[in-house]
Amino acid sequence: MKRYGQVLGIKPEHIEEYSRLHAAVWPEVLKTIHECNIRNYSIYLHDKTLFAYFEYHGDNFEADMAKMAADPNTQRWWEVCTPLQEPLPTRAPGEWWAAMQEVFHTD
Repeated sequence: MKRYGQVLGIKPEHIEEYSRLHAAVWPEVLKTIHECNIRNYSIYLHDKTLFAYFEYHGDNFEADMAKMAADPNTQRWWEVCTPLQEPLPTRAPGEWWAAMQEVFHTD
């Protein structure tokens, strides 16, 4: 299992809509997340920043992320959510959610 932390901006005028959407994530999207070996997935909000945490339990992260990206329901979900978001200028090339480095963990 590998833990992931990611950050992303959110447009202030869309915080309420983003929260409403994530209070009732489409079941098909949740199913795909699970099928792509993601567990313990949470998104937190602080001011205009979203923080996501999840645990990956598969053995080919890139393949599972490609599978997720190819899913039509997930594509529709992203079409709804993406305009509400604002990627950070410091993200790496090709990233939407900026990856974070884990500097501490305890069980």
